[in-house]
Amino acid sequence: MDRNTVIGLVLIGLILSVFTIFSQPSEEDLKKMEEEQQAEQLKAEEESKDEEEVKQESDKETTQDLASNWVLKLDEDGKPVPADSGMVVYTDPIAGKDTIIAEQIKEEVVEQAETASVEQEPEQEKVEGEIITLENEKLIINFDTKGGQIAGVRLKEYESYDDYAKKDGKITPITLFKEGDASNGIILPINGKKINTAEKLFVLKKESNNKLVFEHQVENGGTVKFVYSLKPDAYDIDYDIKLSGFDSKLNTKNITFNWDVAYRRTERLFSEQRRVSTICFNYSEEDFSYLSEITDDNEDAEDDIDWISYKQSYFSSFIKPELPFEKEGSSFEVKTYGEDHERVDSHLKDFSSTLNLNIKDGDNATVRLNWFFGPNEYQTLRSYDSGYENVLNYGWGLFRWINIYAVQPLFAFLQSTGMSIGIAILLLTLILKFALMPIQWKMYTSSAKMRILKPEIEAINEKYPEKDDAMKKQMETMALYRESGASPFSGCVPMLIQMPILLAVFRFFPSTFDLRQQSFLWADDLSSYDSILDFNFDIWLYGDHISLFTLLMAGTTLIYTHINSGNMSTPQQPGMPNMKIIMYFFPIMMIFFFNNYSSGLSYYYFISTLTSILIMVLIKRYFVDEEKLKAKMAAKKAVKGQQTKKKSKFQERLEQMQKAQLEQAKRNKGKKK
Repeated sequence: MDRNTVIGLVLIGLILSVFTIFSQPSEEDLKKMEEEQQAEQLKAEEESKDEEEVKQESDKETTQDLASNWVLKLDEDGKPVPADSGMVVYTDPIAGKDTIIAEQIKEEVVEQAETASVEQEPEQEKVEGEIITLENEKLIINFDTKGGQIAGVRLKEYESYDDYAKKDGKITPITLFKEGDASNGIILPINGKKINTAEKLFVLKKESNNKLVFEHQVENGGTVKFVYSLKPDAYDIDYDIKLSGFDSKLNTKNITFNWDVAYRRTERLFSEQRRVSTICFNYSEEDFSYLSEITDDNEDAEDDIDWISYKQSYFSSFIKPELPFEKEGSSFEVKTYGEDHERVDSHLKDFSSTLNLNIKDGDNATVRLNWFFGPNEYQTLRSYDSGYENVLNYGWGLFRWINIYAVQPLFAFLQSTGMSIGIAILLLTLILKFALMPIQWKMYTSSAKMRILKPEIEAINEKYPEKDDAMKKQMETMALYRESGASPFSGCVPMLIQMPILLAVFRFFPSTFDLRQQSFLWADDLSSYDSILDFNFDIWLYGDHISLFTLLMAGTTLIYTHINSGNMSTPQQPGMPNMKIIMYFFPIMMIFFFNNYSSGLSYYYFISTLTSILIMVLIKRYFVDEEKLKAKMAAKKAVKGQQTKKKSKFQERLEQMQKAQLEQAKRNKGKKK
């Protein structure tokens, strides 16, 4: 480094040092700058605090909104679901969906929901209602001033099987449900809270022989009024809901009607009564639908609802609004009981529905509904002209049409004559069987022809024992059928005509109310099983008793099978099932399947099969002479052999295909050699 460079660097260092010394702030300037920095920091902290307060207020409003418009999910004990996962699940009663509340506002939502619950619980404990009763010639309805609701229903004209079995000469009104089994009320969203009228004490404002008026003043709100009007000699009651004075405090879109019921056991065969119990409903556009009868099931409404029914085997409850329930917020659910449930031996299932009342104006609104409690009797349900009869399980499609337009009217006519139910079933069976007699005659003639041809068919089978000769055997067999005028399929068509009737009746008798608690011979209730011996213990797949009608039905079916088994040949191909064994196996299975079924149905099948045997004997003895039929077939065969009748194009094509297959089989056989 030269001298000039060193001098330059020293000068630059001196200049920077002098500049730094003269530009350094004084003590006053430093103090002033510190004060400004503190002021800016304080201002930033205040702004951050304001933003946090705004955020907290927003979260609080969101929380309040969630607490007022969403329902905290509860467990089986009615308590909020624990948020072990850091999330809290809520259910929207309007959209029928679940949502998850984020962790940061979880505690506030839970606290508010639990606070609301705690606020209501003391009131629930203090509320004790009074039971008031209305009755007419058919119904006894108990009302509870707690909730102003229907608490119990009894039917005067019917009794449970336990009371019926006493044979005491009097009718003890059957209880569909009683206090503690049901809850019904409306949910009112007011000022961020949901008020359930079922838990509120109502004042009885008016009482007469056929009318009750309940009223409840909502705190800081309006008035809820329930008006019940019972009709004379009817199974239904009018139910009006009136709201007034809420001054726009009420969220009318979210007003729902909640209806929960647990039906009581009433029938002899409790398992069957429970099995067919479910919720049915009729959509405005999509028509009739229902939940599963076997398992737990639920559904959010897919359309506006004309009516809803809680249906069991022989009795149902319907509720029908003047204007359809709105689909938004409406849902249905049916729950079965586990083996350890306290109601497993006394109640059927838990039915529950949430129904949007479709209210537009909460200041002055009236919702008109009609409640039906009665038997599942076809004519009774049909008289309401609302499609109530669709709850009767008469089968689907063709089977239901046969029951509704043929079997049911004929059965009703026979009953109208005053004869016993057993005789009516007997005559119904005979009428149906003799109406089908031409079909059975056709079936017997066909089977007789096949029986006559049986030796020749067996000879053809012996002539072509090899598998490679199957086509030749088929061609020769078809030629024999064609020449003799017989067909193995001619008996199938008449059978197909009879089958829909047999299957329709299988649905008709178990669903027919008229069989309930009607005795005949040794059966004391045709709607349930008959028993000639009780074991007092259960046999797997069979039961704890012996049903005589089931044994008679299986016995006649076995005889009928034996008579027809002569027309069946043993299988010619290895591995093919023996139809004779299968046909004999079926009557034995019927003993197990029908032992716990309706004795009226077993009785019908017994009479039907017995009549078929008698008709077959009559046809064989007086209508069909097999010797003459055999001679006629032989003559026809001879004439066909002499005539050179022109074949149809279909026959020509069929023979050409068969010949082509034969030639192909020969070529394949030659290649193998």
